[in-house]
Amino acid sequence: MVASGELDADVVVVGAGVVGLAVAVRLARERSVVVIERREGPALETSAHNSQVVHAGIYSPAGSLKHLLCVAGNRALYAWCERYDVPAGRTGKLVAALTERELPALDLVWEQAAANGVPGMRRLTAAEARALEPAVPSRAALYSGSSGVVDAAVYARSLESEARSRGVLIAYRHELRGAARAAAGFALEVADPDALPQRLRCGALVNAAGHGAPLVARSAGYPLDGEDAVPVLRQRVNKGRYYDVVDTSLARSVSRHVYPVPPDGGGMGGQLALTGGLGVHLTVDLDGGLRLGPDSEWLADGAPLDYRANDDRRQEFLAAGRRLLPALRAETIAPGQIGYRPKLHGPGEPAADFLIWHDRGYLHLGGIESPGLTASLAIAEEVAAHLP
Repeated sequence: MVASGELDADVVVVGAGVVGLAVAVRLARERSVVVIERREGPALETSAHNSQVVHAGIYSPAGSLKHLLCVAGNRALYAWCERYDVPAGRTGKLVAALTERELPALDLVWEQAAANGVPGMRRLTAAEARALEPAVPSRAALYSGSSGVVDAAVYARSLESEARSRGVLIAYRHELRGAARAAAGFALEVADPDALPQRLRCGALVNAAGHGAPLVARSAGYPLDGEDAVPVLRQRVNKGRYYDVVDTSLARSVSRHVYPVPPDGGGMGGQLALTGGLGVHLTVDLDGGLRLGPDSEWLADGAPLDYRANDDRRQEFLAAGRRLLPALRAETIAPGQIGYRPKLHGPGEPAADFLIWHDRGYLHLGGIESPGLTASLAIAEEVAAHLP
């Protein structure tokens, strides 16, 4: 690595998911940046194992980081995709009330979306909703015009390419082992692909390591359970399974995302706190495919992240899916991908916001789950605003 004065880089970013790469792109405007990533390529964990939905900012409490950065990130992401030829589409989304009893909860979602200033929202009668999605038995629905879908892998590669064009050095198969404060910033110990220790000096350290964020924080000397001015940095893991609709004609009978109404009407409490997710829903992709999920399962601390799919939830998915798409049958779905959400709260606890915490050149990004993909460029702007 080429040294500049006393430092090898002004900033080191740990993690090459879409958030880490977006941060690198943004910071490279004014600084020299190095990204270290323990995997062999970009965006291979949380960024790669999700529904690729471009969220509108409907559910999060008004004024929260998840709300503000999602709304700003939505605009920024569509603009980026247009500029860099990243496949993306404003498919729109329905939040559907499927029974009369769900209509009051639908009203609560509408009120939250209005409080959040979400653009492109409309209320739909049953006839209007069924005109858009005839296969979904809606009693009423909300339409979100700014919701959509993006090819997350192509988006990640576009960020990687732009970062390199701005002079960012990306070191794959490198893992942070230690971070000590030094006079000019941080002295890092990094294991290279041969597990040999390398030294790296930087002025600021951005922890965008996703599920690995607590380990990076601990290596930098921070208590994970928080103390004094240090927030809680420990994370929990929530597993989400998907099933794919493998009947092509059935998949193409739905043309936009369809979400059920959360039992409490949405928000960061209630359903999100108890289960960790918004309930099984239908999401479309850019190739006309249809996906069912994710579900939600809290994992024990330290449980391995196993991305291999299995077929142990078919009946549960079928029951949830048939509420939204009654034509589903057991033979029309097949196990899909597995994803894992990094969360700052546990089951039954109030759902947590994103954590963006700065301490003397250390910038911690914690609990960056959905809508992290949508918010990635806005998160990068927030990081830049925190660093001197």
